[in-house]
Formats: sequence, C-alpha cells, structure tokens
Amino acid sequence: MPHSVTLITTIAAALGMALVFGFIAVRLKLPALVGYLVAGVLIGPHSPWFVADLAIASQLAEIGVMLLMFGVGLHFSMKELLSVGRIAVPGAIVQMLAASALGAGVAMLWGWSLSAGLVLGLALSVASTVVFLKAIERHGSMDSVNGRIAIGWLVVQDLIMILVLVLLPPLAGQSLHAGEDIWLALAKTLGLVAVFVGLMLVVGKRVFPWILWQVAHSGSRELFTLCVIAAAVGIAYVSSAVFGVSFALGAFFAGTVLRESALSYRAAQESLPLRDAFAVLFFVSVGMLFDPHVLITMPLQVLAVVGIIVVGKSLAAFALVLAFRYPLNTALTVAASLAQIGEFSFILAGLATTLGLLPAVALNLILAGALISIAINPLVFGMIEPAQRWIRERSQFARDLERRTDPLAELPMTVKSEYVTGHVVLVGYGRVGRRIAAALSERGFRFVIADENRELIEKLREQGVHAVAGNAAEPAVLIQAHIARASILVIATPDTFHVRQMIEIARALNPAIQTVVRTHSDEEAELLRRDSAGKVFMGEHELALGMTSYVLDAIEHKANAEHMQ
Repeated sequence: MPHSVTLITTIAAALGMALVFGFIAVRLKLPALVGYLVAGVLIGPHSPWFVADLAIASQLAEIGVMLLMFGVGLHFSMKELLSVGRIAVPGAIVQMLAASALGAGVAMLWGWSLSAGLVLGLALSVASTVVFLKAIERHGSMDSVNGRIAIGWLVVQDLIMILVLVLLPPLAGQSLHAGEDIWLALAKTLGLVAVFVGLMLVVGKRVFPWILWQVAHSGSRELFTLCVIAAAVGIAYVSSAVFGVSFALGAFFAGTVLRESALSYRAAQESLPLRDAFAVLFFVSVGMLFDPHVLITMPLQVLAVVGIIVVGKSLAAFALVLAFRYPLNTALTVAASLAQIGEFSFILAGLATTLGLLPAVALNLILAGALISIAINPLVFGMIEPAQRWIRERSQFARDLERRTDPLAELPMTVKSEYVTGHVVLVGYGRVGRRIAAALSERGFRFVIADENRELIEKLREQGVHAVAGNAAEPAVLIQAHIARASILVIATPDTFHVRQMIEIARALNPAIQTVVRTHSDEEAELLRRDSAGKVFMGEHELALGMTSYVLDAIEHKANAEHMQ
C-alpha cells in the first residue's frame, strides 16, 4: 500500500488474535485474559510468526489504563479514598518494604548487588491496576469496602512509584539536571503532585461537571461520549506532561471530579465499550513483551519471582489487614488483589536496566513473573471463599480473631428491645444506602445499618444511629442486627457477589422477612428474580428513590395490617 498501516495492522492483529485465544480459553474454563496474554506472545517480537509493533501496542495499552482508571474514579469519591487512608497508606508502605526485602534477599542469593535486589523487590511490590480492576469487576465488589480499600492501596502504591521513578536517576549517580539536589528533586515532585491534586479538587470539581452538563444539553450522544473520552485522555496527558503524574493517576482524578456530576453514571456506561476494548490491548501488549525462553533457561529464578509476587507480598498484606482489625474476607480480598504485577513494574525495570542498576536478565524475570501472576490472578480470586472456609474450619485462632472483642461488631446493650423488633435491616451505607436511611429517619421508622467500613460505623454510632460493623454475608453480623425480628432486609451494597448468601441467611433466621435488593445489570436482576430475591432495583439515583419509596410503602402496609389485626 502507498502508506504505512502499522497502527491498523497492530490493532487488527491484537484484537483478532485476542478474540480467538480468548474464546479458546473460555471454552477450556480458563479466564479470557489468559487467551489475551497468549495472543500477545504469539504476535510479539519473540515469536517466529507475525510481529506486531510493540511501541504502538504499548501506547494503545496506556490508553486502556487511562480509561480503566477514569472509570474507577467515576465510582470513587475523594471522601471514600480518605476514608480508607488509615489502612491504605501504612499498609501499602509496609507491604512494599516487605516485598523489597524479599526481593533483595533472593537477588543476593543469586549474586546480585544489594541495590539491584532492592530495585527488583520494588518492581515486584507494586500491583497492576488494570489486572485488579478486571478481577474485582468479575468478583462483583468494585464499590464494596474491600474494593475501596484495595483501590486506595493501589493509588498509594502509584504515588510511591512516581517518587521512586523521579529519584532513581539521581540515586544512581545520574542527576536529572546538572547540579540538582536529590531533596530538591523530591520537593519539586511532591509540589507538582500537590498542585495537580489541588487544581483537580478546587477547579476541576466545578469546571468539568459543568462542561459535561452543557454537552449533555446538546442532545447529542456522540458529543457526550466524545466529551467523556476527551476528559479522561486529555486530563491524563496533561497530568503527565505538565505535573509529572502518571497517566493512570491523572485519569483516576479526572474520574473523581466528574463523579460530582449527576451524569457520572451515564458517563461510566458510555465509556464502557472503549474501556473493555483497550483493556484487551493492555493484556496483549504484556504478552508481546514476554520471552518464553526464560522459562527454560532460568526456571528456578522465575519460580522465586512468582513466589514473591503471589505468596510473599500477599501474605504481608493479609497480615497487615488483619492487624488493622478488618475481617478475614477483607484480608483475603486485598491479598488476592496484590498477587500480581504490571505496568509500573515494567517501567521501573526498564529505567533501572538503562541506569545499570539491574542486569539485563532482570527485565525478563519480571516479565515472566507478570505474565504468570496475571494469568493465575483470577484463580487466586476464586480461592477467596474456599480459603476463608478452610481457615475458619481449621483455625481456632482465626475464629477467635473474628469473634474478638469489638464494640462495633454488636449493638450496644442500651438499645431497647422494641427498637429492634419490626425494624429495617439496611446493608450498605453508600450513596444509595444513605438516601434510604435518611428517608427512614425522616419518617420515624426504625432501622439498623450493617456495613464493613469500621470508621463509618464509628461515625454513625457517634450520631446516635444504630449500626454494626461486618460483612452481612456472615450470619453473626445479621444476627447482631436482629434480623430474626426484622420486617424488611434492604441490601443496598454494590457488592452483588454475596447477595444470595445474605438472603439465604436472613430467610433461614426469619422466613417471613421481605427483601429489597439493588443490582447493576439486567443479567444480575434476572438471576436474582429467578432466585426469588424479592424486589430488585437497578441504576443509582433512580434506584435509590425507587428502593426508598418501596421500603416506606412496605413498612406502612405492614403496620396497617398489624393494626387491623
């Protein structure tokens, strides 16, 4: 052809091969992303077959990271980020230090220098946001407390890695600018990040939702979608080019400011197809980087790297979450979220290799660890429930740990018996749950809130609201909310993964109880209706209003029936 079609060729090959091998993987009962990774290996530079353009594929993958992080930001407010900061900040720091120590110890056994070992450990300590998001979406707990803690943890990791990437050249003896002091470089980086975050929270929070409204009023769906994508990619690019913030973090903050708009749900839905398509390109690009020969020439080293990623840092995170007095399920979810590595690991390894801090073979080992850990991560997530049951059955310590004295895990003795008779048990105190609780309180109806966020339960208790901390999929939590004497169970949590379990427990303890459930898709709604889950609502704003109205009507109807008797 008279002109270059490298971009078109790369996209066509990547998506076509991903479709074929993703379909094969699904038919073999494997996650589709395993097929995407295999497709990348087959069209990459280490394959004897067709070779796609790795540079172009990497840039397409960056767009996928931007769109995915933008989508997370649309569902994740700054208040939620700050609410998990108490565990996410120290947890991420200590977990990264633990992984760095493990990496340094293993590398020194191989004869590497201490500095090379520490860089290897750092590269293995940071998880891939993209992999985590795909896994947590399948798990159905993106907006749950577990999901928010893991997202906050990853955001902290990203911020730390930005500082590491800035400070690595001067630490290696190659100053970024002649005569620039390392502390000056650190202060400059922190200052730029602070300015960017400040601008987004003060200016962006007002400007971008207003722009979105203006475009929406035009009545053009194409312009609305274009506005959403332009905001995600544009802000991510400016954040990197001007403020030195990563594309992923810039896109995340773009999503958080647009979340202030009432159109945030529509924005998330409109950008979903593109997010999914570019996420596939991300996994294909990871596969293209991988050289399969390393599995033959250095199998023990690869095994050690995978062990640090999947076992070492996950155990460290697991212990840290339990130390912060969070439930076993939360600890296992966070540990599974971190049992892989991705984009930042490649960037750090590439820079360290260029600076002479890492031997050339290190990049191949890190890529091998990334490919294997990404491929098995969905299986690790699938082991959360079995692992939880296994630990509880065999460990008295684990059972005692979950039953430890925690004033937030049970209602105070001062709560009168009549208050927890014929009341509403409200599971989840997010945006939807808050509206329902406010309406119940306004009408004088009695209710008890159950939520996993301990800090939130503490605040509710201080306000005089009856609430218990814990996962309502566990019988003890619903028992503490006095589900046996309740009239209605309202499940307003976005964690749809445990909805059926909550309903089963509630009906076992109270066969006559009415149930009201929220969901996000037609497929989920249909499955819940088939399981006789009670009244099912979809959406967010409409969902909150509809659920509230239904609950109020149900309470009044029940009260009138009892009065007639």
